[in-house]
Amino acid sequence: MNYFCLMEYRVAQFIKKEKLFTFDDKVLVALSGGGDSVALLRVLLSLGYNCAAVHCNFHLRGKESGEDEEFVCRLCRMLEVPLHLTAFDTRAYARRKKISIEMAAREQRYRCFDKLARTCGYAVIAVAHHRDDSVETMLLNLIRGTGIHGLSGIRPRNGKIVRPLLCVTKDEVTGYLDSIRQPFITDSTNLQDEYLRNKIRLKLLPLMQEINPSVKDGLFRTGSYLNEAATVYDKAIEEAKKRVSSGKSIHIGSLLAEASPGALLFEILHPLGFNSAQVEDILQSLDSQPGRQFISPSGWRAVRDRERILIHRIPTTAETTPPFRLTFTEKEYTAGFRITVDKRIAYFDTDKLTGGFTLRKWGKGDAFVPFGMTGRKLVSDYLTDRKFSVPQKENQWVLCSGETIAWVIGERTDNRFRIDESTRRVTIVKLL
Repeated sequence: MNYFCLMEYRVAQFIKKEKLFTFDDKVLVALSGGGDSVALLRVLLSLGYNCAAVHCNFHLRGKESGEDEEFVCRLCRMLEVPLHLTAFDTRAYARRKKISIEMAAREQRYRCFDKLARTCGYAVIAVAHHRDDSVETMLLNLIRGTGIHGLSGIRPRNGKIVRPLLCVTKDEVTGYLDSIRQPFITDSTNLQDEYLRNKIRLKLLPLMQEINPSVKDGLFRTGSYLNEAATVYDKAIEEAKKRVSSGKSIHIGSLLAEASPGALLFEILHPLGFNSAQVEDILQSLDSQPGRQFISPSGWRAVRDRERILIHRIPTTAETTPPFRLTFTEKEYTAGFRITVDKRIAYFDTDKLTGGFTLRKWGKGDAFVPFGMTGRKLVSDYLTDRKFSVPQKENQWVLCSGETIAWVIGERTDNRFRIDESTRRVTIVKLL
């Protein structure tokens, strides 16, 4: 088989069909020294595209990492291709971010790509995923649990990231390199059974091929069909999102009226880090009492409220600066003094104030005497009676005079500071 002609023809047709880039575009090739990325660079250069390369040294394989970098440098010199070199302390980054080594390498790699694209004017970044990678990704997502997009495999384009080799298999890539007598580096970690993807590659797929030798082709075709179906699905989902969601909440009645509430809820919540099991639990909670909370690993919270599912990001640090401003004015209390009924304005008898004003969020056990009442009431009970949601409760601030709550801001003042017939001076606080 003439891998040289076949490979280049198929890649050229794929680039044209998917509109990945043109001959006028500057293409940055992610070059590792492995066979896939070396083949990608050689093919694109042979087809006449304007290419440069970038090599990321993650320092994860000791001496081998250095050998990869040396190989890439020699190759780019031989091919007269501009090369960007960058290095990372990936293990330290993973510890700092508390993520896996694989995720750390991915984040560092794509951050580097994005920076080079912006600073050097590259139209696209070409990475060397091929058809076998797409099949492995499909199985990986299936094992973990996924939606229609996860079963579509790897897409040819994702923003500026393009994948020109998705039209060819690993065997075709290897055959092409053999046909042009191009050496490459073999990553020893790809031969280990350490990571889940390698288990799929080295164990699961060979077992599946014993049952059906054409299983890779079948899975890839299925992924292609699902990718097309996903386009129709996405359009329907976006229209449904507009019907059920408003801002950062989902109307429960509208959600349950949809043809597939579970699928729609998954598509809304999955991008925020909620997994399929959590989405199912949230869906089941719609038949129970309000108040249940669900937290995603990425720091989002979904709260089952009365008529809505409220969604908001959990603050990473305690909020100490209020998202509003207060103004303070002191006036004499005369017969002509007029009180404006407005929850954004609080009036206090100045002589009853017991100390300087302090501003804080309410806490557990806080109580006050609501205006017009004589008995104390817990702030938590007051907010519950006012049908505040969990996020609203968490964002409620109070104004204190000394240690005593004088105003549940925007809601109600404390009756102990009210104006009466003995009042001489009035302190007016306005919420801006």
